[in-house]
Amino acid sequence: MTEPSPGVPQYLVLGYMDGIPFVRYDSERGRMEPQTPWMAAGPEPGYWDEETQNSERSRLVAANNLEIARERYNQSGGLHTTQRLYGCDLLSDGSVRGSYRDGYDGRDFLSFKLGSRSFVAADGAAQITKRKWESDGIAVDHWTNYLGSICPEWLQKYVRYGQEVLERKDPPDVHVSGYEEHGILTLSCHAYGFYPGIIAINWMKGDEIRDQETEWGGIVPNSDGTFHSWARIEALPGEWEQYRCRVEHAGMPEPGIFAWEPES
Repeated sequence: MTEPSPGVPQYLVLGYMDGIPFVRYDSERGRMEPQTPWMAAGPEPGYWDEETQNSERSRLVAANNLEIARERYNQSGGLHTTQRLYGCDLLSDGSVRGSYRDGYDGRDFLSFKLGSRSFVAADGAAQITKRKWESDGIAVDHWTNYLGSICPEWLQKYVRYGQEVLERKDPPDVHVSGYEEHGILTLSCHAYGFYPGIIAINWMKGDEIRDQETEWGGIVPNSDGTFHSWARIEALPGEWEQYRCRVEHAGMPEPGIFAWEPES
């Protein structure tokens, strides 16, 4: 960002594994550091020095890119940010998905998907970068190689470092609640403390799943490395006995069915 302040560094890197932060670098501390015990114990000592150097080089490149973006949009001052999000997924069948996105001031700028061999520009300013990067082919080759080869190789290393933690299966603690207001009964199904962060929560009326009427709260990380989520539906008060919450997770031997019981 162009205007750092105490506690808000000019440059920040966060690495995530399965939705959990596991490494961090910021320009105030000046070091790449582990964010989980398994990452602190995993790599050889030289890893942290090398990643610190890589992050410092990336910081200089990002600062230069930020100045170029300001010029492209004819901005002389003020608070501006550039963001980069990239990563890969190693699927159970051995295939790899990878993507890269650049943003400026919270808006899309440029993106790339593994296998596409071309960048997608969000506006005219990004078109300049797209034409430059695609004309010499260097950036296309770099991101194709990184997302398709280097990223999955490191992903497998990280899984080995934290295998005991990353491959555990913590089942959700499910709670169903309800409240009535203005003649409408709102039923909520909350799932707490589950890992991995993949879960299906569905409201059913009788034997029918009612996804079109359901509102979901997303899958949100907890501070202890687990996740929580919820699903909500509105019903007529007299029909509450027809509704059930169905929860499916890898930590459960079979899908669970949960009902709301009003207080007597």
